[in-house]
Amino acid sequence: MSESIAKIGIINISDRASQGIYEDLPGKACLELLKEWLTSPFEPKYAVIPDEQDQIEAKLIEFADKENCSLIVTTGGTGPAARDVTPEATEIVCEKMLPGFGELMRAASLKYVPTAILSRQTAGTRGSSLIVNLPGKPKAIRENLEAVFPAIPYCIDLIGGAYLETNDDVMKAFRPSPSK
Repeated sequence: MSESIAKIGIINISDRASQGIYEDLPGKACLELLKEWLTSPFEPKYAVIPDEQDQIEAKLIEFADKENCSLIVTTGGTGPAARDVTPEATEIVCEKMLPGFGELMRAASLKYVPTAILSRQTAGTRGSSLIVNLPGKPKAIRENLEAVFPAIPYCIDLIGGAYLETNDDVMKAFRPSPSK
């Protein structure tokens, strides 16, 4: 594939989905949203892995460093349960954390459920990759990603990732006007 095609990593973190007990609905929901919102061509890199911190860290590193994904979204593992370790894995592999993503996602979720305060979504950068943790339910994925996605293409610009364009009719990305 051409180097101009962005790579986007999607990682569903779920013990049961990784064992085939549950269908991988969260990962599929992310992919569908990205297809709906982005007009730029992109190549998805996809994984379903268990809630194991070492495996999460390894997959994030692989997608960032080896696959050169400009955006990596994770689903699941952001709650307070003992097996929910996605934020810890993300913090270990990231060079810079972007706490505003988690703050905005929790604020958006609070409009729908009071338990949003239990969520620990976060985001950070590793090289030219932006990593964003999302909840594990498709409805919550849409609500959370809708809140933060307008800032994602510009963030990726700032860290040297692929240029992502959105379909302004359904998702308008914000980029500051060039100064004259």
